[in-house]
Amino acid sequence: MFVTMPRRAAVLVSSCAVVLLATSLATAPPEHLVERIGHHLSAPEPELTHGHAILPQELAPPPAPIPHPGQVAVCEEPGRDQVVHLPDTGTPDGEGRPLWIRRPPGPDSTDLPVLYLLHGSASSHRTLMDADLGAHLDRQMCRSGVEFVVAAPYGQESGGSTTEWGDAHDGRFALESFVTRDTVDAVEGEHPRPRSLRAIGGFSMGGYGAAALALRHPDLYSQAVGWAGYYRVDDPHGTFGKDTAPHSPDLLLDAEEVRDLRFMLVEGRADHTPLQEGSIQGEAARFSALLTEHGMTVDTLRPRGGHDLETWRSTFPETVDFLVSGWTATP
Repeated sequence: MFVTMPRRAAVLVSSCAVVLLATSLATAPPEHLVERIGHHLSAPEPELTHGHAILPQELAPPPAPIPHPGQVAVCEEPGRDQVVHLPDTGTPDGEGRPLWIRRPPGPDSTDLPVLYLLHGSASSHRTLMDADLGAHLDRQMCRSGVEFVVAAPYGQESGGSTTEWGDAHDGRFALESFVTRDTVDAVEGEHPRPRSLRAIGGFSMGGYGAAALALRHPDLYSQAVGWAGYYRVDDPHGTFGKDTAPHSPDLLLDAEEVRDLRFMLVEGRADHTPLQEGSIQGEAARFSALLTEHGMTVDTLRPRGGHDLETWRSTFPETVDFLVSGWTATP
């Protein structure tokens, strides 16, 4: 720290300033107190120009959440589940695409983080709900002292092919657009989050999707979690057609705008789920090495177990701690 005057002199000047301020406030009429100090405590109202709000330039982004272990509302009251159906023509039943949203108790706000979750190729948002993932994550929110919204869209399509959470090259479905646009709008509504408070994670095919979408949309997400993900294109039903490179996470690391993305990779020690070439075993280590080579933040977990939710749930404490460390580091 630079010092421009002796410490004793600085203390004297500061003391005099405090005395003058106290005298001024003491002699001011009560109705003028807000004029003196109120505008320092709250942001000014937006000005309206032709019906559009003009936000003051000095408004700061939402503050980072402050951890209060064991002292947040979800410790006493469980989160609230809601399933909404959003317009989408690519769903099997044609009745809109379901989206599971679980919110902690209390009002929504721009400083409440969101974890977007993508399920695997043989499951759905309902699989995650039936496995009681909401309650498991509630417990981690209570333990860590940071609450967050959980949102899981439905990722199957009417033809029954694996979607890879992408936009089909022939227009049959558009899951990437649904996740990055419709889902975010439905979850955040009038309280849009900064990218620093958004994370995306997924299981198996969802782990691939989380990595791919985070790298393809670094303006939306700051953190990604892959449980048993694969980090190259494995597209048995040809979602991406012949041009697969733009969808391969291991080929998307050179862009400068992705360098501050944080990754948590989880892979069971007994997970040998086959891919078109090779298996999931070793994918976390391979991708972690690439991320490290590019100077990016990555943590890797190797729990006992295979390719199942029980194995992945066992890592929730470490995973939530990782996410919280990113959210609470927000400037």
